[in-house]
Formats: sequence, C-alpha cells, structure tokens
Amino acid sequence: MNTRKKILIVDNEVINLEFFEVMLSKLGFVVEKAMDGVEALEQVKKFHPDLIMLDNIIPKMSGWEITKTLKGDPLYREIPIIMFSALDDVKDKVEGLELGVDDYITKPFNFSEVLARIRAVLRNRELFGQIVARESRLNLAEELSADMKRNVVDFIASMDELDDAIATVSNTRNAGNALILPKLLETLKEKAAAVRFQIAELDARIEQTMTEWEHLKKNEIGIKALENQIRSIRNGYVKE
Repeated sequence: MNTRKKILIVDNEVINLEFFEVMLSKLGFVVEKAMDGVEALEQVKKFHPDLIMLDNIIPKMSGWEITKTLKGDPLYREIPIIMFSALDDVKDKVEGLELGVDDYITKPFNFSEVLARIRAVLRNRELFGQIVARESRLNLAEELSADMKRNVVDFIASMDELDDAIATVSNTRNAGNALILPKLLETLKEKAAAVRFQIAELDARIEQTMTEWEHLKKNEIGIKALENQIRSIRNGYVKE
C-alpha cells in the first residue's frame, strides 16, 4: 500500500491488543487501541482510523452498539469495520453485516486470514472511493453541460434583443427622431451589461467546476490500475 493505513483495535483482552499492535505495526500499519466501547468512540474521533477491528463483546458498549453509532454519523459511517466474535452463529453474523460491518471473523482466528481480510477490506474501500470520485466527476460534467446549455439560450435571447435594439436605433436615426436615441442607447448599454454578466457567471462556473474536477482527479487512479486491484482481490491477494 502507498500510505500507512491507521487501524484501531478494540478488545478488552490485553493479550489480543498487544498481539495485533506488534504484528500490524511490523507490517507498516499505524495502530491505536481501545479496551471498551466508550474509549473506542473517543479514539475514533481523535485517531480517524482507516479501519476498525472490533470485538463484539466488550465493556460499556457492545460492538453492535458502536457500529450503530458510527454508521449513523456522516463523519464516520464510511470507516470499514471488521468484527470479531466468539459466537459462531449465522444470525449474529447476519445482524452484524446488516448493521454495516464489512467483515465478520469468528474467534479463535488465524492471523494470516485476518491480515488477508484487512487488506481486502481496505482495498475494497479504496476502490469504492475511486468509484465515488468518478461518479462525482461525471455529475460535475453533466451539471456544467446543463449550465452551459442554459447560458447559450440566454445569450441567444440577449443577442436577439440587442439586434432589435440596434435596428430600432438605426430606424430612429434615419427618421431623424433624436429625442428617442438616448433612451435606446441606454437600453443597449443595459443589454450589453447583462450579456457581460452572463459571460462572467459562466466563466466563474467553469472555473469552479475545473477546480473541483482537479481536486477529485488528484487522488484518482487509472482504469488499468483499478482492474489490476480488482483482479488481485478476486485472487485473494493484494500487493503492498
């Protein structure tokens, strides 16, 4: 992985916390720990983890309660969660997954399997983020296209009005009615100012869209890289 991912381990068994901290730190992850539900939520706010490894049976709040709290908060709902439980019950697993848990591992566990699941969940989340970024860019392009189309219609209408005003000025001048000319000239100035304002608005809209576009594109990876990552996940292996 290109950046060091942050993982929060939540477990009331010290031996598990120490084991994961040592093993995951050696593999390049940044690790923080919590021993109960309240501490876990506090760590989420301070640490902003990329992944939470959460034991379901812990003091003060259960893993399910923590999951409900986080998934109900727009700031933290996108953080992936791998839940541990000593309960090997299908109903419990289904409930956890329906709450928004990304993966569910039954104790006792094999570390190699846990590591593979960590990598898969992190990569899936990264791929999901790429899809969201691409969707956002498409939406921006569609919105800009619609804005430009509306502005073109307004430009045409304004130019038609200018043409009519110019024709009126010309006819008035030819007719020798100088008293009407100042009013018509004022109308021309107003129409010209309106067109300039429309052009400035469109220019600002394009500039804003291009800034947002580049911001989204900055952290986006190419289609080929996405294909390779998806293939790696399907094969059960993700390259560092």
